Amino acid sequence: DSPKPPQSDLHSHTNSHISKYVSLIDRTSLCCANVNGKLTVCDGTKNFLSTTGNSEIQYNLMKTRYNNCDIVMGNLEITMMDHTRDFSFLESIKEVTGYILFAINEFSRLPLHHLRIIRGSTLYEDQYALAVMVNYQRDGEHGLQELGLTHLTGTQRVTHLMYRVCLTCGSLFFFFISEPCHKACGDVPCWGPGNDTCQILTKTVCAPQCSGRCFGRNPSECCHVECAGGCTGPKDTDCFACRNFNNSGSCVPQCPQTVIYNRLTYRMEPNPNAKYQYGSICVTQCPKIFVVDGSSCVSNCPSNKMEVEKNGVKTCEPCKGLCPKVCHGTSWTDSNSETVDARNIESFINCTKIQGSLNFLVTGIEGDDYNKVPPLDPEKLKIFNTVEEITGVYFLNIQSWPASMSDLSVFSNLQTIQGRKLYKSYALMVVKINSLTSLGLRSLQNINDGAVYIKGNKNLCYHDTVNWTRLLGSRPQKRSKLLDVTDNQKKGECGEWGRTI
Repeated sequence: DSPKPPQSDLHSHTNSHISKYVSLIDRTSLCCANVNGKLTVCDGTKNFLSTTGNSEIQYNLMKTRYNNCDIVMGNLEITMMDHTRDFSFLESIKEVTGYILFAINEFSRLPLHHLRIIRGSTLYEDQYALAVMVNYQRDGEHGLQELGLTHLTGTQRVTHLMYRVCLTCGSLFFFFISEPCHKACGDVPCWGPGNDTCQILTKTVCAPQCSGRCFGRNPSECCHVECAGGCTGPKDTDCFACRNFNNSGSCVPQCPQTVIYNRLTYRMEPNPNAKYQYGSICVTQCPKIFVVDGSSCVSNCPSNKMEVEKNGVKTCEPCKGLCPKVCHGTSWTDSNSETVDARNIESFINCTKIQGSLNFLVTGIEGDDYNKVPPLDPEKLKIFNTVEEITGVYFLNIQSWPASMSDLSVFSNLQTIQGRKLYKSYALMVVKINSLTSLGLRSLQNINDGAVYIKGNKNLCYHDTVNWTRLLGSRPQKRSKLLDVTDNQKKGECGEWGRTI
């Protein structure tokens, strides 16, 4: 059966998508990289049916992105183009790793006659590798007449293609409602009315010895197992496209690994011929915007690794302990995040640096009935055990605290408060928390700017044993004038940051 079209009429479907995605911005920058001196790889887009600027801007961006491009790493999206545009710059494209979206255009032919494979690593609407829809001029004569995908002989991770082409079990089926194919095509399907638009077929009726396609019916005329979409000969260099990776023209199951086994020394050693996996290509160097992770080029390091630059190469290295993670703090200007509360507490999980303030106000600790915010579970404050630095702007401000907690030991790993922007010159404030008997900030080493305000905590002791001058660091004489640690419990006889057990 042919695939079901998207639900609802095409026009309403298109309009709903335009409104749904109109605010979506293409997050992939224009980028083309020459691979192995032969292939040019270009970044695709993920704009769906939204546009970037007016039609002229959108067209120029596409031309810059895809001119002389061989492989589109991502999706190829062509939308809302009028009939006057010249798309001959698409002729060089041989492979698209994601999907192709061709929608709401007015020109007559899609010049992708060198396209060999759509890999479908991402699918439009999670099901279409090729989506072609609403390509005609309202109240006019212009519109799509032929696709011209004459060399398209393979796809991967696809169950069906949208509307005119359907892929099932590795075979292409065509559903043209328009004029018949040129007589030169015979029984072969076509992509248009001309004698040059006949579908180029690869042999699928092969000798039993062949595991896939072939270039003849003899047992010796099988395509290499690493071929996708057919071949011209038996070697891994004769493939129309590669099933896994293209290594300088050879189709291989994996790229040359970064380390190899030395049978003489019985050790794993660096491979002088190593290459990295970049999409479906083997490259000697990852593009500048990517990071090396083992034998692959990745856009970001995984959660258990951190980015490290060595000799000009960015690599992912395992973290020693918890990986550094920067999180945004609370904000006075945002009513939804002016204090740590039950709504946002989990956003601080595994944070090692806080960019901004950390405000603990009564509306966060005890809840806010007006804004329907429940009280904060004191156990969840242990999330802050990983915080080592409050950096960038503002301060640590504690004006409310759970009555069941007698110290601030959830910040026992906090080492530095930068204080680059301050509140009334203070970087650390602890105000009128009667449940506190000690601070528990045992790892705090530096308050790089701003002063300290610890006042009105009736049961707080040990504060007078702290060497505030050492913590304040630079220009202590000037900053000591703003040191206000008063109206707390009188002297105790415990450790510097709290009782020692």
